Amino acid sequence: MQFVISHLAKNYGSKQVLKDVDFVFEEGKIYGLLGRNGAGKTTFFNCINSDTEISSGEFYLRENEGDKKISILPEDIGYVVSTPTVPEFMTGRELIKFFIEVHDISDAKPIDEYFDYMMIAEDDRDRLLKDYSHGSKNKIQMLLNIIAKPRLMLLDEPLTSLDVVVAEEMKNVFRSQKEGRITIFSTHLLDIAVDLCDEIVLLHNGRLEPIDKNNLASADFKTKIFEALKEQKDD
Repeated sequence: MQFVISHLAKNYGSKQVLKDVDFVFEEGKIYGLLGRNGAGKTTFFNCINSDTEISSGEFYLRENEGDKKISILPEDIGYVVSTPTVPEFMTGRELIKFFIEVHDISDAKPIDEYFDYMMIAEDDRDRLLKDYSHGSKNKIQMLLNIIAKPRLMLLDEPLTSLDVVVAEEMKNVFRSQKEGRITIFSTHLLDIAVDLCDEIVLLHNGRLEPIDKNNLASADFKTKIFEALKEQKDD
C-alpha cells in the first residue's frame, strides 16, 4: 500500500504554507517529518485529516504503483496530537469500553490486555482520566488509534513533554505498530527522527524533501540540514 500526495498546496490568503507537495509514502515504514517549529507540519497533517481545506492538489491510497486511486475515508486515518484531549469524567477502562462498543469492534481484545500492551499501571486503569499524567493520557490516545486499526497513522510531535521512560515506551509502541500501515511522525528534533524513523523527510519552504539517513553521520551533512532549517521562514 502507498499513500500518494500530488501537487498539494495550502494557502492562507497570500501566504503559501504548502507548495506543490509531491511524495509517496510506503507501507511498513515510519517516516520522520522533520521541520522546525512553524514549518507547517501540523498544517500538513490537518490537510490530510480534512481538518482544513486544501487549496489545490490531491492525496489518496493505492495498493501498488500504477494501481487505481483509493479515496481516503475518515476511518483510514489515526491522528495522535502532542497534547491529548480525553474525556476527564471517565476512567481509562470506561473510555476504552465505550470506544470499542461505539465502533462495533468485533475482534477487540480484553481491555486489560490493551492496558498491559501500553504499560498502563493497574492502579490507573479505573482512575478518572483527569487524574492521569500527561504521559498516560498520551498512551490512552495512542491506544484508541491502535484499537481502530487505521491504514494511515499521523503522529504530531507525540513525544513532546514526556519523560524519558515514557518516551522510550512510546517509541517501542510506534515501532511495533508500523507493519501493515503507513506512519508519519512529525518532529523538530533530528536525533529523535534518526533514532525512531526508517525514512526522514524534510519539510522545508513548503515542500517535502527526502533525506538519506546514511549521510547523517557526516557532520557536514547535519550542518546542511540545520542551515536549511534556519533559512526557513516561520508560517
